[in-house]
Amino acid sequence: MASILEIPQPANAAISAEEWALRVDLAAAYRLVALYGWDDLVFTHLSARIPGPDHHYLINPYTHMFDEITASALVKIDLDGNKIDDMPAPVNQAGFVIHSAIHGAREDAAAVIHLHTPHGQAVAAMAEGLLPYSQTAMAAVHDIAYHDFEGIATDVGERERLVADLGSKHAMILRNHGTLTVGRTVSQAFVRMYFLERACEAQVLMLSAGRDALNDPPEGVADKVAQQVASPAAADGMRNLAEHLIWPALLRKLDRIDPGFRT
Repeated sequence: MASILEIPQPANAAISAEEWALRVDLAAAYRLVALYGWDDLVFTHLSARIPGPDHHYLINPYTHMFDEITASALVKIDLDGNKIDDMPAPVNQAGFVIHSAIHGAREDAAAVIHLHTPHGQAVAAMAEGLLPYSQTAMAAVHDIAYHDFEGIATDVGERERLVADLGSKHAMILRNHGTLTVGRTVSQAFVRMYFLERACEAQVLMLSAGRDALNDPPEGVADKVAQQVASPAAADGMRNLAEHLIWPALLRKLDRIDPGFRT
């Protein structure tokens, strides 16, 4: 009998080219999370919804470190947490609760990333949340929602409140817990998470000097940055950057290190 870690690749005939490309992107995102040191053993989760009316989505097997994830190892489940393919690996219950809530409520949230990084958790524990003291934070704060901690997210009843708190925004700080981003594509969700995590890291570092030692940005400049990045032209530009410049470069980086995520 095969070990649970020896996950077989689903039959190619059962997977469309579109789904396989999505699997490769999501596996790449897992590897990148590990590469940047954002992983948390086998915990936290990234998901991507498969195009189509069924709202099936892909998520990590609860058996793998993130640097082991491959396109074929990802588990396909429905919004009720039922596995669609015959994969032996279990799925993290908290991952099911958080991701099924967002995929079921937001058609534009085709990819969801949730992390427990030290910097993200530190900002999530701060009463004021993310402060507009760095350019990166100023570009993010207008699009961040907050959700109060209710315990480990294994209660399906929390899904409604998660969705209500997220609203139409693309990033969320789960208070006393971690960070979350969504996107129409894996690349968009990942790039949003990259900048959110950078902003959190910068905040933790700057506060080591003490709040009184910080340089307050000029009045109104945070609002100006928010307007600059929220304009339709800026949003289109960031989508193009994420999908056509940043993501291909990140895939090349992974291919140089280990192209095994593609299998």
